[in-house]
Amino acid sequence: MTNPAEILVDHALGLQRSSLPADAQQAARTFLHDTICVGVAGRNAANAEKVFEAARSWCAAEGSPILGRSGVRMSAPYAAFVNAFQIHAQEFDCVHEAAVAHPMATVVAALLAEATRSGPYTGADFLSALCAGVDVVATLGVAVTTPLKFFRPATAGIFGSVAALARLRTLDRQTALNAFGYALAYASGTMQAHIEGKPALALQVAGAARSAVEAVDLAVADIEGPLASIDGPFGYLRLFEDGFDLAPVLAALGKTHRVTELSWKPFPTGRAAQGAIVALLGMMREHELVAETLESFVYRAPPLIARLVGRRPFAGMTASYARLCFPYLGAVALLRGTVALDHFGDAALRDADVHALAERIVVECDGNSDPSAFVPAVALATRRDGSVLRTEVTKQFGSPSWPLSREEHFAKARACLTFGGLPQADAPLAAIYDAFEQVPDAAAAVAAAFG
Repeated sequence: MTNPAEILVDHALGLQRSSLPADAQQAARTFLHDTICVGVAGRNAANAEKVFEAARSWCAAEGSPILGRSGVRMSAPYAAFVNAFQIHAQEFDCVHEAAVAHPMATVVAALLAEATRSGPYTGADFLSALCAGVDVVATLGVAVTTPLKFFRPATAGIFGSVAALARLRTLDRQTALNAFGYALAYASGTMQAHIEGKPALALQVAGAARSAVEAVDLAVADIEGPLASIDGPFGYLRLFEDGFDLAPVLAALGKTHRVTELSWKPFPTGRAAQGAIVALLGMMREHELVAETLESFVYRAPPLIARLVGRRPFAGMTASYARLCFPYLGAVALLRGTVALDHFGDAALRDADVHALAERIVVECDGNSDPSAFVPAVALATRRDGSVLRTEVTKQFGSPSWPLSREEHFAKARACLTFGGLPQADAPLAAIYDAFEQVPDAAAAVAAAFG
């Protein structure tokens, strides 16, 4: 078989806006917009100031802007680092469910840093590079046939970011292959951070975006990298995944545009919790379920859901842990009517009523054999009078089969910008959302609207 790295590189370098169908172009604009707004909200995420100060101490040069920090600039690798952290820090960034990855956090952060440094690049070229990067991240994730082992938003994210940068900078094939080799050298991301609910999750995403910029710089400096970076005996897939079937997903390149498969996150939580949140909110709305009458709530779901958000809450847990804890999130939804950005401050995390209610909420594994499945699932609420409410969850709100409307998208955007200290009217939001491919300088347009 042809070297898979060559296939991925050739796809990325050859991707043109003219070859993208209208739905892929719209999805690229939509999720770029969503990602930037989420990144602005991340300016005020837990630990964001500490991460910013650490990264600033590493910088000797200034160049690329930081989302939500007007007038602040950093050298390209560290601008990518901080922006990627801010995008993922609150678990509000879009996700490719089948790949179990967050492609936009790394890809957009890397592209914004590079576009400022070596541009100008048109919006059309920026979006083409973005689509190329998402294709690579999602391809590497969808090819896997075994349960998640490493933190794929970082491990696959660096390859997608390198592909996007190669497309943006129109590198030659050999240089791009060398850059993939350095992506392999720098790839990392442990699920231990997820188990413990530590900020290291978002910092691993940040590290992938930074290292992608550095990997491309090394390749441009004409330093050879490993060529069998994807399927070699010590290549990406054999090191980071236990089982994979690459041929069919490589064959889909150019026929399937993975950016159209991205899902919004309607809530700032792990995606695995959101089907249960929507089911619970539906019971509240349709059956007048309230905390006082709830005896227990069980979400019976595929193993991935139980693994990612079935953890138990505890006193003193951090925001990073709570965002991945459905018992806490379900209790917040019941008591507050939603789950929002301001539900993860210190006072909210200590709320005794929330903790008491969370003890009545559990996630159970249903034994589904698909290691990447989010649905189907069943939500069961038992009231104290013995009655049981049941909701079948067959699709996730925010997924391609149940997308956010334009109004819902803009409501999320406004909430993110307000939380990040950058409230805006709809007009500048719509200008980026509707016509980004028409701007002559992508980085300048983003900086002017969201810097």
